[in-house]
Amino acid sequence: MTTDTAPGWIEWHDQRVCLGGSWTLSHYRHLKQMLAQQSSPEGDCVLQLEDIQALDTAGATLLANWFGADRLRTLIEQSQTLQPERKGLLQVVIKALSREPAEPSPKPSPLIAALAHLGEQSEIVFRHFWELSGFIGLVLQTLFGIVLRPWRWRMTALVNQIHETGLNAVPIVALLTFLVGAVVAFLGATVLGEFGAEIYTVNLVAYAFLREFGVILAAILLAGRTASAFTAQIGSMKANEELDALRTLGLSPMELLVVPRVLALLITLPLLTFVAIISGLTGGALVALVSLDIPLGQFFGILADVPLKHYLVGLVKAPLFAFVVAVIGCMEGFKVSGSAESVGRHTTSAVVQSIFMVILLDALAALFFMEMGW
Repeated sequence: MTTDTAPGWIEWHDQRVCLGGSWTLSHYRHLKQMLAQQSSPEGDCVLQLEDIQALDTAGATLLANWFGADRLRTLIEQSQTLQPERKGLLQVVIKALSREPAEPSPKPSPLIAALAHLGEQSEIVFRHFWELSGFIGLVLQTLFGIVLRPWRWRMTALVNQIHETGLNAVPIVALLTFLVGAVVAFLGATVLGEFGAEIYTVNLVAYAFLREFGVILAAILLAGRTASAFTAQIGSMKANEELDALRTLGLSPMELLVVPRVLALLITLPLLTFVAIISGLTGGALVALVSLDIPLGQFFGILADVPLKHYLVGLVKAPLFAFVVAVIGCMEGFKVSGSAESVGRHTTSAVVQSIFMVILLDALAALFFMEMGW
């Protein structure tokens, strides 16, 4: 084992260059200043390194830079007194310094870069859909497994989730849809008024809320409010290893945590959709009364002429949206890796995915109903 003592030194004796002392990282600053004050030897010379007490890669690099890599390689090959391990170290450093830097990879064209980015994003989306389809299959398997065994139903948890996701969400759903209904009525009054057709504002509000706005606004609100809550609750339980404790006790987290939440949303979203429709129509009726002088009796008379199928078209989408929102919220909770930062990241992901899926499914449903003539 070498001892790191006095810093390195250089002595000249005719054409003989003698090095000694410690050429290590601890003396790097001193050695660098010393070499900067001296010029490297020129012409034929002999290198003596037997007085060196310690040598590491920092000292070897300084020597290689001072002598030059090719010249130092020649000198150490000629040296008869250099220890094999120090010779090997110097050869490794010389080889590393002599290596030509790798040529930078050619910068891809903007089109290739855009296509590569598109491919990466497509892979991420496909992977999310693949994981979601697998989790949906697991939820359906659990549902079908307990549907004929009532003693395994978690009625207390189901009622609690209905209270949390449905009853507590009524005020915000009612207020938001009331305001949107008023805005739609204002917009209709402004645009249709230019054509002298203000009376059709009632039809605009009715068709909009019966077919689309009622269900989609309620679903988006649940996606932001409930899906994030599901992810945070299940993610926190996973971070605290409560899910592992449930499995140790022989209880299924899918049956105990996921199924009550999915069933609760399947029950509450259609009811919240009805609340949203009533609130939106109320907002539209109030604007029609104040701005267009359309009495409430006339408003509801026109509303009664709207076919019932438009209400059913809107309502039939509610269970589908509820199932997707609940499944995504629970799935992201199971993907939490155990830290608070992971809980926050997956909570955000649950909201984004839920809203995206709701809008995507609503667009597909609109195309389907349009093609069917409903």
